[in-house]
Amino acid sequence: MPPRSFDALSRRSDAWTASAALDLLPENSGPRVEVLRGCVVITPDSDLDRRTVQRKLGYLLKQAARRAELWLYHEVNVVSNDDLFIPDVAVLKVPGGGRTTMSIGHAVLLGEIVSPGNRRKAVIDRPREYAAVGVPFFLRVDLRNRVPTMALFELSDGEYRPLAAAAAGSTFAMREPFEFSIDPAELLDEEEPVEGEG
Repeated sequence: MPPRSFDALSRRSDAWTASAALDLLPENSGPRVEVLRGCVVITPDSDLDRRTVQRKLGYLLKQAARRAELWLYHEVNVVSNDDLFIPDVAVLKVPGGGRTTMSIGHAVLLGEIVSPGNRRKAVIDRPREYAAVGVPFFLRVDLRNRVPTMALFELSDGEYRPLAAAAAGSTFAMREPFEFSIDPAELLDEEEPVEGEG
């Protein structure tokens, strides 16, 4: 079998599926490669603020999730029929155990971190897609103007309804699917660079 390459994107004429993407495209640490309704969706690597928040939030959420016997992963391949999602944060009912993919049926909570380049995807598209496949909880962290806000939504009658929300300087507290609280301001631990630096 020839080595996997992104050249497969231009050579394939059939609709893409999660399994085709996982079989034909290379693993990478750069852009995210997801599959939605037969199309490959490539998202460039994120900015430093988004990565900082993902790392810090993931670390803190992971501890809370483990107390509830749940498992948290960053950017794990989540498969839903032919679609392949790579959420920023995934809380699952079962451990990954060395797998390369997890079924959407194992997802308890999927989370997205909003940045300028992915606003529509994280605010409109992903919640709609995750709700359609029955993911019980959706978590959104928004970094607009470097003032983090967090919102937790619960699936009810096929749509997400808000359960908890807070902006920097106040406390975000959730009780489901496990207990967790934080001031969203703690997620960005670096000052904005002074103009002309770096």
